[in-house]
Amino acid sequence: MQNQVTVYSTTTCPYCDMMKHFLDQQNIPYTNVDVQKDPIAANRLVETTGQMGVPQTNVNGQWVLGFDPNRVMELLQK
Repeated sequence: MQNQVTVYSTTTCPYCDMMKHFLDQQNIPYTNVDVQKDPIAANRLVETTGQMGVPQTNVNGQWVLGFDPNRVMELLQK
């Protein structure tokens, strides 16, 4: 089964860069959503998770808040 990974980020967030770099290093394909450029996605993110911080990464329907590579890998192995 293909994993679905989406990173919600901003261009000014160092932890977002760390998350994307980590996924790149692990050869994990992902979609990046820049919430600075996409206010609709930003609003949907807050409504869905109740969190305004980034990065927020959706891994197969589960949310990972912040830069938490261990949690991402855990969810990918399910």
